[in-house]
Amino acid sequence: MTLRIAVQMDPMETINIAGDSTFAIMLGAQKRGHRLFHYDAEALSYVDGRLWTMAHPVTVQAVPGNHFRFEEPVLLDLGRDVDVVLMRQDPPFDLGYITATHLLERIQHETLVVNDPASVRNAPEKVWVLDFARFMPPTLITRSIDAARHFIEEHGEVVVKPLHGNAGKAVFKVGRDGANLASLIELFNASYREPHVVQAFLPEIAQGDKRIVLVDGEVAGAINRLPGEGEIRSNLAAGGSALKTELTETEQEICVALGPELKARGLLFVGIDVIGGRWLTEINVTSPTGIVAIDRFNGTDTPGRIWDAIEAKLR
Repeated sequence: MTLRIAVQMDPMETINIAGDSTFAIMLGAQKRGHRLFHYDAEALSYVDGRLWTMAHPVTVQAVPGNHFRFEEPVLLDLGRDVDVVLMRQDPPFDLGYITATHLLERIQHETLVVNDPASVRNAPEKVWVLDFARFMPPTLITRSIDAARHFIEEHGEVVVKPLHGNAGKAVFKVGRDGANLASLIELFNASYREPHVVQAFLPEIAQGDKRIVLVDGEVAGAINRLPGEGEIRSNLAAGGSALKTELTETEQEICVALGPELKARGLLFVGIDVIGGRWLTEINVTSPTGIVAIDRFNGTDTPGRIWDAIEAKLR
């Protein structure tokens, strides 16, 4: 089965191929003989019931500094001209991102979109996780300084972060004395229209934040991400480092609880974050990462597993 695959992602020249999951997936597709096209979400156009984009046919190779080659751009009808659309652009999860999900939803009767755009839209990473609150640390979502103060009085040290943030950006630790809490909430209120996440600080973060990848509802692998020196953030994009790991009994329980729901929602490639072997903090459905490190440690082929799942759905 030879597929035509349109990849909606960030500019090719900006990615770090040493750890980029989308690039690894593209390499896996090309290895199977599939045809790749690259476009940016801003290139989408809808007219007369059809969704179009200008896209570059692209060839990829694992050569730093020379990792892709574009051919002349072509006009694609994403409903008729391709078999699969991979929605892989990084957040921010803003109105532009949401609009792209609405547009892609209109071609689902013709083309497989991964992950399902309606489910991506309806499962923001720090909001949908609330459906599994039994696995979460104490969590407050608010714009209220008074509510945040009360939360600190009850739980002590906290972490404050944007509700739709990504890659560990704008994550702050506030001590139990609440120093600078009011200023921080005021800053967040001025910067974001949505509420913010205030979460009990987990000292276990010093031992790492585990990224677990699930493919079509099944565990494909995991890495433990350690914070950098003087950091509480373990995201690899924020200077964290990756270590080989295994799942705890509670992490396995979390994955068993999540798996059927992911499968039912068409969320084929998902990364969840777990701290201390038991605290679920995020369910990443937009552009999850981590598979390059997982495969390096475990000798696995997660891109191959992703393409097996996609090809099975198309059959």
